[in-house]
Amino acid sequence: MGDFRNWSRRAVLAAAVVSAAGLAAGAAAAEKVKVAAIYTLPVEQQWISRIHAALNEAQARGDIEYTYSENVANTDYERVMREYSEAGQQLIVGEVFGLERAARKVAADYPDTAFLMGSSFGAVKPNFAVFDNWIHEPSYLTGMIAGHATESNVIGMVGGYAIPEVNRLMNAFMDGARDVNPEVKFLVNFIDSWYDPPKAKESAFAMMDAGADIMYAERFGVSDAAVERGVKAIGNVIDTSQDYPDTILASAIWNMEPTINEAVAAVAEGRFKAADYGQFSFMSYGGGALVADPDLVPAEVMDEVGAKERDILDGMFRVNVNDAAPASDK
Repeated sequence: MGDFRNWSRRAVLAAAVVSAAGLAAGAAAAEKVKVAAIYTLPVEQQWISRIHAALNEAQARGDIEYTYSENVANTDYERVMREYSEAGQQLIVGEVFGLERAARKVAADYPDTAFLMGSSFGAVKPNFAVFDNWIHEPSYLTGMIAGHATESNVIGMVGGYAIPEVNRLMNAFMDGARDVNPEVKFLVNFIDSWYDPPKAKESAFAMMDAGADIMYAERFGVSDAAVERGVKAIGNVIDTSQDYPDTILASAIWNMEPTINEAVAAVAEGRFKAADYGQFSFMSYGGGALVADPDLVPAEVMDEVGAKERDILDGMFRVNVNDAAPASDK
């Protein structure tokens, strides 16, 4: 082979194109993994939308054949799991909060089917793996931004349910805000619903009336209230800044692609096993990310946040994981 130092840039690019073409041909020849997803809410719901987007991306690449059911009631969930298993789906993805025992029973009955389920509990051999949106790291960073931004030193937080998956993100956000602003106080409320924008909006208005000038929008409806009152908000899971211009300071983003890609590869290679896939939502895997509006967040604050983000990625700072339900400051 000739001296690589004499290769032209064009030759290198041409070689890369040929290599990519060969890989694409090999991928096309490989059998696609059959994947089914079961969702208890519409695919537009923020948490579920991230799973749906990752699976659609895998399908667009040609890695999987994807089908799904949305708005599945808890009482129907076990039946739908069994139907997909009987139909020969190789990987079944979903969320089983509130029906853990039933889901694990189905998995035990179909040991040759891979299950990857959002869960508050652990994996179980041989085929029931779990995941969650472990985006506590970018949540901490958004807290830093909020702590600097508040002028009243009162931040409002509206959550869905006080479950570990929500609590740890809210607690991380609060830690980040307090670390840069020890004077900040929090108003916290859970609306006991995953999707009730009017109720979330009403709760947000009450917090603003009590002095909150920054809102943590864990649920839909909070940012709408923020727009109406002219206060700023922090997003969660998805980036809604285009929907709420001049309102969303920053968001902690959940990218489900690393989790889905690893699970699909494991099934395709015959190495899928019961495991906790939570780590793939960490920032180091690309599963968690921070987005911030440079027009709303001062450069010096972004520099401070950027330095903390580097410490997280370098393993020099660990965001505390606290699953306890957060409460308003007295």
